[in-house]
This record gives sequence, C-alpha cells and structure tokens, in this order.
Amino acid sequence: SSVRTWLGARCPEGMCITLISGFQYDCSWFLFLFCVFLFTLVWLYFAIIILNDFHNFNEFIFREMKLWLDWSLVLLIATAVLISYSSVLLVLALCLQLCGQPLKLHWVHKVLLILTALVVAAAFTGLGIKWAEEWKSARISLQATGPFLHIGAVGGMTLLAWPLASFIYHTRSKGLRVSLLLVYCAAMIALYLAPLGITSPCIMEEKQLPPKPALVGHRGAPMLAPENTLMSLRKAVDCDVQVFETDVMVSADGVPFLMHDEELTRTTNVQAVFPERAALNSTAFNWTDLQQLDAGSWFLERRPFPTVQSLSPADRQEAAKQKIPSLGQALEAAKQSNLSIMFDLRPENHSDYQNFVNVTLEVILQSGIPLQQVLWLPDGFREDVKQQAPGVQHVYGRKRLENEKEPILHVNLPYQDMSSEEIRQYRQDNISVNLYVVNQPWLFSVLWCSGVSSVTTNACQVLKEMKHPIWLLVSDPSILHPAPQPCVPGTCGSLSAAALCSCLETDVLLTKINSLMQE
Repeated sequence: SSVRTWLGARCPEGMCITLISGFQYDCSWFLFLFCVFLFTLVWLYFAIIILNDFHNFNEFIFREMKLWLDWSLVLLIATAVLISYSSVLLVLALCLQLCGQPLKLHWVHKVLLILTALVVAAAFTGLGIKWAEEWKSARISLQATGPFLHIGAVGGMTLLAWPLASFIYHTRSKGLRVSLLLVYCAAMIALYLAPLGITSPCIMEEKQLPPKPALVGHRGAPMLAPENTLMSLRKAVDCDVQVFETDVMVSADGVPFLMHDEELTRTTNVQAVFPERAALNSTAFNWTDLQQLDAGSWFLERRPFPTVQSLSPADRQEAAKQKIPSLGQALEAAKQSNLSIMFDLRPENHSDYQNFVNVTLEVILQSGIPLQQVLWLPDGFREDVKQQAPGVQHVYGRKRLENEKEPILHVNLPYQDMSSEEIRQYRQDNISVNLYVVNQPWLFSVLWCSGVSSVTTNACQVLKEMKHPIWLLVSDPSILHPAPQPCVPGTCGSLSAAALCSCLETDVLLTKINSLMQE
C-alpha cells in the first residue's frame, strides 16, 4: 500500500504530515548527496587530465614561494578523500532506500557535504582563473574518453531512476513531480544524443593510422636525469628521441649555456655557493662562476618526478656530478649522437639580446654540427640568423598567416592550440607540427591519430614503448578495440560484456556520424 494509505490507517493527521514532510526532506538530501558525488566525480576526471601539465604548476609554485613539492600528490590525495567520502555516503543512502529506511543524515555529514561542494567549486573556479587552458585539455580528452564516459553516465542515470521515481510517487506537489520528470527525461535524451557532439580523430581503419610522432626530449629526459644537463641529453638519446629541446642563456662574459629559469635557485645550489647573488638573473653570472655550481643534486633531493626513486645507484652518482653545460658542449654531444637540437634563447626582453643572438650563432657555426640539425625557435632577429646561418631550420611558435610571405615549414605550439582538423590540414600541406608538452599516453594517442609530426615530452621513456595508440575507434563498430584486442578480452561472451560492446558500438556510430557531418 502507498505511504499515505499506511499512514492514514496508523497515525493521526498531524503526525502523518510530519512523516511525509520528513520523507521529502530526506529525499532532498539524497538528491543533494547524489549531486555532490557527481560534482566530485567530474573534478576527479579533471584532476586526472591536468596531471599531464602539473609539473608546470609545481615550477610556478616554486618561483612564487621558493618551496618545492609535488603538488600533484596533494591534489590526488585530497580528491581521493572527497570522492571516497561522497561515494561511501551515497552507497549507504542507496542501501537505506532499498531497505525502506529513512536517510536521516547527521548534521556533521550535512556540513561535510556542503564543505565538499564548496571545496570542489573553489577548485573549479581557481582552475578557470589561473589555468584556463586546461579547459581545452579536457575537451581534447573527451575525444579519447567520450564513449566510455558516456556509458558510465548512462549507467549512473539509470541507477538514479529508482530513487527519483520513489520521490516523485510520494511527493504531494504535482508541479514538482512534473518538473522533476521533465528534467530527468530531458537529461536522458541529451545523454543519448551526446555522442553527436563529440568528434574523435581515432575513428579510422588501422591501415589509415598516421606514422608514430617523433619524440622531442623536453630539456632532455627530465624524468631520468637533471634537466638541461649532458646526462639528460644522453638519457634522451637512449629514449630514441630525435630532437633535444632546451633553453639557452648567455653568461656575463658571453658564453651561451643551457638553463631554463631566469634564476638559478631551482636547478642549482647557487644559494649555498653565492647566497648574496642567488636572486640575480642567470645572465649576471660569468662562466667561471657558473661552473662552480652543482646542477644535479637538487634532482635527487627534490625528486621533481616519481621516477627519481627508481634510478640505479650508478645513475644517482652520475646525476650528483652534473654541471651546467655550455651550448658548445651540448652541440658536440648532439653531433656525436646524430641528434637535432631545438632551443629558445632567453630572456627575450634583455637589452643585449642582439648580442646574445650573435654569440649563439658563432658557437653553432664553430661547433661543426650540420646546420640542418639545428632548429631555431627565437623570433628576435630571425632575418639576421637566416643571413648568417642559412642552413638552420626555422621553427615558428605561431600558426601560419593567410598572406604568409615565406612558407612556414615547422611550427611549435602548445597542444591545446591545435585542433585535429588543423593538424590534418598542416600535414597535407607538408608543414611539420610539434606540440608540447605531451606526457600522458592518452594524449599522445589522440595526437598520434590526428597526424601530428612530433611531440615534446618529459616522459620519453613511456612514449617510446608505445607501439600503437591506446585505442582505435574503428569505423566498423563491431571491431572497437583498445589496441588491438576487440572489446574486453575474454569477456565479450558474457551478457554484461555484450551490453558494453553494444553501447560502445552506438557511441562509435554516433560519433562517426558527427565526424562525417563536420567533414
């Protein structure tokens, strides 16, 4: 019998109204709990996506606070705590619903749920204000994860149907009933049509897959050796990278050397050797002073990447002995390894920048390295460079213009700034596209399917081992495979696996329709 019939037979009218109001109150908190869970789940997804770029955030915090910490661990631990708490509460709430018991959340849990919602909202707000480009990263990630997220969303909304139906059945307000029913139906319709709004470059026959992108070592192999050192260059060679990407500064006495930061505090022991000069620009030191600095011990002490813990004793000893290399030393090592070198010349706003360009060109020409192995990134005085070293390859940090006077052959851009359609077009026009910084296999897979020429990476040892994208959503929906096994190995014979494969086929088909419409 219905709640009203049961209450009418067993309790006074005033008590009945109180019980029904309490039931509606419990259902409201159940819906709030479900929304907080979804909100936190979305943040977990974003947290996983931004891990690709989190080393940049660590470096930013160090420059601002002079404190080094792998903040990605803080992010993941905090997110795991929030999602675990809301998940446990939601499971308990569902169990109570199934047993016909009231929720009766304690006030402590109500406060904690509200705080969870506020913390996640603050995290999203901070992301939008200080790190807005990560919204683009999330959009790119949907090209890889969209079909799988869609299945999870459909399952979650299906689970929500029972408690929602119970609430609609027992509530007295007809307007509230109709509103909730319309909202739920609209959400389900939108959810089933969502794949039409997702495009994926990984929808293709396997034979159409472009060649694997070449690897560019970001400051060498910074997960395996101190960045911008000769050891990092050698480790990059072991990772089969084709280009060593670095940053060049010029000392006070005119020696170009490898260094990314304008200050030396993050990657050397300058505070111990020259404490009164530690805050000076790197270019304020002469070469003799720079050679007194230790450029490797910080790597072992601060552990900028988790991979530092797995270094062999021999590698640890070698890392501790690293010094700041000159550009000449790096060019000699690159020449011996048949490795190309790409670099920025910093700082661009220096008053003596033209002299920086001249002394850098002089070192390049004296090194004897084939000029086609030198990829020149700086925009300043580019015409002078073309005249003095006509064999150098010029790489532009911008997209081509409509009325380009001289054809661009190489571009170097953040991976968020190039769409899959633009990458394909540049590839058709024989323009080499390098995107940075790509560390996660899912992102590398999407860019591989898009046809990018090369990627700059911190994780060359990981991407080197990838022989195939993580998955291909092939145009024949009966052969969806995560590189290259179909569906879920060993489970497609079961009913649940068959349902999963069916859902994936639908997602692939709708996404394919969208891709064809855009083409």
